[in-house]
This record gives sequence, structure tokens and C-alpha cells, in this order.
Amino acid sequence: MRDTFVKTLLEIAKKDKNVYIVTGDLGFGVLKPFWDELPNQIINAGIAEQNMTSVAAGLAMQGKTVYTYSIGNFPTLRCIEQIRNDCAYHDANVKIVCVGGGFVYGSLGMSHHATEDIAMMRALPSVTVMAPGDLVEAACATKAIYETKGTCYLRLGRGGEKRIHEKIDGFKIGKAINIQDGEKVAIFSTGAIFDEVHEACERLKQEGINPTVYTFPTVKPIDKEVIEHCAKTHGTILTVEEHNLSGGFGSAVAEVLAEMDGAKAKLVRIALDDRYSSIVGSQKYLRKQYSIDSKTVEEKVKENW
Repeated sequence: MRDTFVKTLLEIAKKDKNVYIVTGDLGFGVLKPFWDELPNQIINAGIAEQNMTSVAAGLAMQGKTVYTYSIGNFPTLRCIEQIRNDCAYHDANVKIVCVGGGFVYGSLGMSHHATEDIAMMRALPSVTVMAPGDLVEAACATKAIYETKGTCYLRLGRGGEKRIHEKIDGFKIGKAINIQDGEKVAIFSTGAIFDEVHEACERLKQEGINPTVYTFPTVKPIDKEVIEHCAKTHGTILTVEEHNLSGGFGSAVAEVLAEMDGAKAKLVRIALDDRYSSIVGSQKYLRKQYSIDSKTVEEKVKENW
């Protein structure tokens, strides 16, 4: 996803000299093409993410569209006050980019696990929150936040995620994307953890079980229309996210369901069970350890079929 993001942003920035990227002293390998071609539109703010964010806000207030770039929690939780006070409050055109949402940097421990970021960012008024599921969604999201006024958050995987789409027609912020139609259970997924959903659905298909599947590249604003439709036509909605249980994608879906009248689907949420990871390991290993993997998705679908 990150290579796709940089390639897409470079294409945008070549056409718009007011587009800047500010990095927190990392990503030099992947950002090199941008640096080589547009050296006057990239800034290394150093290992100083709070300052990076305030610099971005200042540039935005002067008419620039600025992408801040760092890994894991560093572009969000480390500088949440600057995002809130300097960017979001002023509706500044700052696009905050996290590479490595969830357990991507699992082997580096809890400080590098981005598992509360969606909750923090979607709590900020007027901030758009996006978590694309594959490189095609990542490219669309990069373009979409460029065209969207105000502060946005883009949560990316790192690389090697399974490709979901050949192309997307009519991509829009706030709209979920249908992957397959099915019955009884509707699976909603956000972010790169879709590959676990795909693995589970491939096994379920062999047993004649075909749930409906949607990917949600936008967490805020959430697609209420799809949620309400599935709540009326399915017995269970299953949300899947690589994030803490509290305040994230599943919570956003729960809020929509709570305001619905009449009969509606039961909600089952697959997420990190309101805890910090006390162990280290690969992303795949940690997903399994904390039951946010394909096996868990498969089991939950069967339980509610």
C-alpha cells in the first residue's frame, strides 16, 4: 500500500505545486522517487512528529495541501494535541498518513502497535478517517482526501496485502464497497485485515456458506445506508478490524444500529479485546494470538449461520 500511496501522491503533486509531504525522518527508500522529482515539495521534519504536524498546519494555512507521513502511532497518538488544535480545529488541509496500522510493526512491540488510532481520530470533529483494504483502495483514498477539504486520516498497511479489486468505479468517501452478495451473515471489514476475511470466505465457500461481504475504506463518515440495509436483510453483522474493540470501526457500526428502529441484525465484533499486546511477533502471529484472524472470522460466521 505504501508504494501505491507514494506513486499516487507523486502524480498528484506533479500537477499541483501546492501539494507537500512532510516526513518524520523515515521512509527514505519509498519516498526517494518523490524526493528526486519534487525536492522542493518534500520536507524532513526530523524525529519530531509534534513539530511535523504544526509545520504542516502552518503550510496548510498558507494555501498548501500537506501530507504528513510516519509509521504506526507516531503520526497520530504522539501528536494528537497538534492534530486537534492546529489542524482539525482550523479545518486545515492536512492529510495524516500512517503506514503500518494495527500489528504491521508487531515485532517492535506495543509502542509501535497502532491499535487505538481509529478511535482517537474519528472522535475529532470534521476529520475524515480512511482505512483502505488493498492497494486499489489506497490509490483511490489518496486521491479522494486530496480532493476533500479539511483534515483527513489515511491508515495504510505496509505492503504485500492481497489485491481485492481490479479497479473501482465511482469510489466515494463514505461509501462501502460490495465484494460479494450472500445471505444470513454480512461481514464488514476495514483496512488491510481484509486478507483474513478473504481466507475465511474461501474456506466457508467449500462448505456451501456464502456470507455477504463489504469492505469499508471509510470509517468516518460511515456508510449508514449499507449498514441499515444489511441490518434489515441479514440475521448477523460481523465487523472485522485490526484495532482495539473500543471506539473503532465496530463501534461506528454499533452506533448506527443503536439508532435504528424495529427488528435488526445482531452485531458481532472481531477486534483486539480491549487490551495492549504484551507479546511481540509478526503481524500474522499477533492476529492469531489475539483472535482477529481468518479462523476466528470463520468460526463466528458458522456460529451465526
